[in-house]
Amino acid sequence: MQPGTIIMTILLCLAPISELRGGLPFALSQGMPLAVAYPLCVVSNALVSPLIYLFLASVHRLLMRWPGYERFFTRNIERARRRVHDKIERFGILGLIIFVGIPLPITGAVTATFGAWILGVPRRKVFAAVFVGVAIAGVIVAAVYTLGIRALGFLLK
Repeated sequence: MQPGTIIMTILLCLAPISELRGGLPFALSQGMPLAVAYPLCVVSNALVSPLIYLFLASVHRLLMRWPGYERFFTRNIERARRRVHDKIERFGILGLIIFVGIPLPITGAVTATFGAWILGVPRRKVFAAVFVGVAIAGVIVAAVYTLGIRALGFLLK
């Protein structure tokens, strides 16, 4: 296993577009064993959540000093939070887990964390939901990749 493969896998898992959905197939295509690739990708992708939360909280604190941002945030974001509060209370963590766990475009850890931050979901709940969702997405991506490679091998014989 090449160090470059590990680094590239981690970077793909951290990137907002590819996340685990790109990192895991890349790692497997480079010959990394599933027993190594899966935990590496899940942990790398799940780390995005605390990093984004930290970044958003810091930038938000700085921007709140600017009156234009404060008015925009208060008027729009707080109103959105009030509108969806009941839905968040009803679906809560399970909704986030499903959102992250279904490996479709724009349903990964980055989008879920950003949305949860905007909606005021507590950090610990977000981190746990994102981790479980990423683990589920990893199982699905690994299965699709493995079955897809086997199907292609069967068809090409």
